[in-house]
Amino acid sequence: MRVIPARADTRSPTSGGPQHCALGFLGDLLEDVVVYRRSAVRADTDTPCVIRRRRGGSAANAAVAAAGVAGPGRVRFLGQVGADSLGDRLLDELAAQGVEPCVRRRGRTGAVVVLLGGDGERTMLTDRGACAEFDGFEPGWLDGLAVLHTAGYSLLEEPSRSAALGMIGAVRRAGGTVSVDACSVGAIADSGVAAFRETLTEVAPDVLLCDAGEAALLDATGGYRQFAHLVVVKDGPRPTRLYGASFDGEPVTPPRLEDVPDTTGAGDAFAGGLLAARLAGNAWREATVAGQVVAAAHLRAIAVQDDTAQVGAGPDSSREVPEETAE
Repeated sequence: MRVIPARADTRSPTSGGPQHCALGFLGDLLEDVVVYRRSAVRADTDTPCVIRRRRGGSAANAAVAAAGVAGPGRVRFLGQVGADSLGDRLLDELAAQGVEPCVRRRGRTGAVVVLLGGDGERTMLTDRGACAEFDGFEPGWLDGLAVLHTAGYSLLEEPSRSAALGMIGAVRRAGGTVSVDACSVGAIADSGVAAFRETLTEVAPDVLLCDAGEAALLDATGGYRQFAHLVVVKDGPRPTRLYGASFDGEPVTPPRLEDVPDTTGAGDAFAGGLLAARLAGNAWREATVAGQVVAAAHLRAIAVQDDTAQVGAGPDSSREVPEETAE
């Protein structure tokens, strides 16, 4: 295993600068392999499609979005990345986007295959690779963090759960705050809803972000509003709702978008934009609006990049997709 420090091959926080002015994003850095189907998947023969590869991972996506708001030198990605050329490339991409990687290098870099249909449906085949084996951190990574945002994947299984809890405790003791993104209904169900609820109770995040599906899962098993000072529930094109911190389900309507065949990463972009805006001094409602604007920009960028994919060119789907808005 290699621990990467700052610049070149040791990437950790640069020294100096004001205290508690940085955002940290703990979780995965992966490659997304996005498959735009042009027909139904056919067994034992070819299925025509267009394939795009891009940087993925919930925490990495959120970090890039936050850096776009906060500016360079204010955002760190924390985690473990494979000791391979793909990991090198993904880390270089993070750095080019103004994110400072603070990582350990071991194993192989993971990937997510995202199968897209013309109706906007997404099926994700996930191999977290080295991210799932994250088992420790360097104390210097956390110096000056005002906020540590943890992707829920890191809290679901060992050894990453113990490492994440250690980082959360260290940030709290230093006076920082903690946010958690629930991340995935499927992953929560696989690891055990009861266990995830116990973890949220232990962490007691200042901010909990869920999408409507994750909120429904938690609500059906004992509620979710009690877990955090503020709970933010995203719901795609429908209003985001805020609970706690003087809110009681206040709706915040996102920008209206059309023809968005791929929503991958929109929720992550929302989280990064929201937290960066909050760090800049915005009230929670205004920070939520900022997160929605960042998510909308992310979706527009994907639409431009992937315009040639021609989603729905086959018989089982249509290019006309439901209207979409930023989370």
